[in-house]
Amino acid sequence: MNNWRNADPRVKVLILLLPGLVLAAIALALPPIAQPPQYHDFADQRACFGLPNCLDTASNVLFVLAGVIGLIFLFAPAGRRAFVDAREAWPYALFFFAAILIGFGSGYYHLAPDNAGLLWDRAAMAPAFMAWLGAILGERVGLKAGRILLPLLLIAGLSSVFYWGWSEARGAGDLRPYLLMQVYPMLLIPLLLMLYPPRYSGGRDILVVIGLYLMALLFDLIDRAVFEITGGLVSGHTAKHALAALAVYRIALHLRRRRIL
Repeated sequence: MNNWRNADPRVKVLILLLPGLVLAAIALALPPIAQPPQYHDFADQRACFGLPNCLDTASNVLFVLAGVIGLIFLFAPAGRRAFVDAREAWPYALFFFAAILIGFGSGYYHLAPDNAGLLWDRAAMAPAFMAWLGAILGERVGLKAGRILLPLLLIAGLSSVFYWGWSEARGAGDLRPYLLMQVYPMLLIPLLLMLYPPRYSGGRDILVVIGLYLMALLFDLIDRAVFEITGGLVSGHTAKHALAALAVYRIALHLRRRRIL
């Protein structure tokens, strides 16, 4: 690990860029990927108390709660003491605020699932991903790098979402940029942990968060199977919401537990 951290800075940058270049080349080689219409046909479509798709819709409250918990911590005295430089808290504030927006955006989408609603769900998700990546860049590479790259990351993430929405409206949906913006950070963050020395303890917590999100994606893929296995108690998509919201909470818990090295 230390050998990688002692590598030439130019080698580190190349290692960070290489997966993105490979993924971009693969994306360009593939034909456009439209949003499958069957994606909106979730397993659990039960209503309760007049709320359509009850559990898939109501479970988004977990995102709001996790985001609020994170913001409360950041603005508490303990939160202000959790950073070497107070400016390091800004990407986290954006992340937790975006998590709250995910709760509202995803809740709105699940009332009547379609591409128009999914656009607003993803428009909240993209800033959350990019803000967390920007926070880790600032902590590992340097605060200046994080501050410069964060606006660019936000633009890239949101552009991928709205490009998909625009392409779907033209009848030629293309998810490739959005998928790239989802996959690349999941590869980039472990590389940042490997290549740059930590400023804070708890680096393994970051990997736990990635693991929770990957589990959430898996449960989304087996939405109907989970619904059948549990006898209709819960669907995979509802479980996805719970796991992804837990990942948001784990970031808040990580910030509270970690120590300055």
